[in-house]
Amino acid sequence: MTASPALLGPLGPVAPPEPVVAGLAADRLAGLATPAGALGRLGDLAVWASAALGSVPPPLLDGPGEVRLVVLAGDHGVSAHGVSAYPAAITPAMVHLVVAGRSGVSTLAAAHGVSVRVLDVGVDDDLDGAPAAVRDHKVTRGSGAIHLVDALSHDDATAAFEAGRVVAREEVAAGGRLLMTGDLGIGNTTPAAALVAARLGLPADLVVGRGTGVDDEGLARKTAVVQAALDRTLDVHDDAFATLAALGASDLAAAVGFLVEAASTGVPVLLDGLMSVACALTAEALAPGAAAWFAAGHRSTEPAQSLALEKLGLEPLLDLGLRLGEGSGAVAAVPVVRSAVALLAGTALLGDVLP
Repeated sequence: MTASPALLGPLGPVAPPEPVVAGLAADRLAGLATPAGALGRLGDLAVWASAALGSVPPPLLDGPGEVRLVVLAGDHGVSAHGVSAYPAAITPAMVHLVVAGRSGVSTLAAAHGVSVRVLDVGVDDDLDGAPAAVRDHKVTRGSGAIHLVDALSHDDATAAFEAGRVVAREEVAAGGRLLMTGDLGIGNTTPAAALVAARLGLPADLVVGRGTGVDDEGLARKTAVVQAALDRTLDVHDDAFATLAALGASDLAAAVGFLVEAASTGVPVLLDGLMSVACALTAEALAPGAAAWFAAGHRSTEPAQSLALEKLGLEPLLDLGLRLGEGSGAVAAVPVVRSAVALLAGTALLGDVLP
């Protein structure tokens, strides 16, 4: 059983990327002046991109604003319970860094021509000095400590989910053809791991990783927090939206809404690390078929991400040991996507070169 926000009504299944276009792209790939299978996964990626973008060959995604990242920021009540190596004050500081274009993901995005937008959905701070637009979709100040109380009320979860849908529509209207979500929020790997565990029916010790780099004692505390949260919410695990409200946070609920909206409107998404993949797993539960519109940018160091990717049937494009978050792994994978579409678009056909 899954459930969707009452204010939105049933979401329903999502149609896959156009199969006819996928077939034409596969035919073009087979006809390139390259040995059969020589392009490996780049060839598979090019076929997916063609189908998701609706043309053969696919667009090169090199126009201004065609590739867009939205970094969703929020604080998490569990951060006060020893699950992170860093204090919650880091969250607003990092939002300001993204605004200033000086964060890790900002640097990568500038190198690869990716538009970056950061939004405070649930930061427990006023963010004085940040542009007002950063707070346009703020829903809460932080979230509940999930091992003790629900992260969000149903109304707040619905508001955050709807905000994510609105933001996705805004990004498409601004010219986005390939979208990504990033995350900012100390403690956020804890609710994300809990969401994956609840969705897959797994215990905490199989999903919990070190996040920002906690030591063994911190890892044990984090595992205990996630297991307590799972035990506390067991009766709602068959309801995807109720689970999101109980174990997620405003930023995570917004990411789920963003992913559902992108897939429902036929816009592909390049996923990042644990947070975006955990949200993709929830999006697939709420809107079956949504995962066909997602590609996995990278494999993070968090075990929950790999488990969720396996369930979604997605193989990451990169495996670099990244655990920065912010959307950095997805942005780092953008050149791989562009390489794939360029090869399908620009490589000669064998029939054109043979006598």
